[in-house]
Amino acid sequence: MQRTARDIMTSKFHTLTPTTPVAEAVKLFKTAAELEGRKVFGMMVIDDSGQLAGMISMYDILLFMRPKHIHIWGRMEDIDMAGIIEKAFDKTRSILVGDIMTPDIITVAPQTHILMVLDLMIKKHVRRLPVVEEEKILGIVYISDLFYNFLDRFTE
Repeated sequence: MQRTARDIMTSKFHTLTPTTPVAEAVKLFKTAAELEGRKVFGMMVIDDSGQLAGMISMYDILLFMRPKHIHIWGRMEDIDMAGIIEKAFDKTRSILVGDIMTPDIITVAPQTHILMVLDLMIKKHVRRLPVVEEEKILGIVYISDLFYNFLDRFTE
């Protein structure tokens, strides 16, 4: 049996808009995780017409919060860390999702074979791929869903 992105995609997903403040996005990540019963690490960003505008992940948010020159600071015990985290939170609160999202998104069609989905995820280092047909978002394939699909087939 040939399995496709449609067979393993999740059709229930959460989205943000480019104008959502990152502070609100973080709250929405938490809410989505509570609703899903699993941690949510990234979300699709849609524009006013419902079209895919980008993706934002926890990595994007953490990368923005990370002090720019941390790699030259030396050992952490050499640094006065008081207030650094709070300053990062303050800096991030005023940023919009559209400012830090990834705008160039790789997508797959619903009929894309799961081995092609796997190949794209590995080559492009992505953990989630929107499933799009004629510019309409149908769902999303998470790498964990792909892995567990393979795992289930191993144990059949």
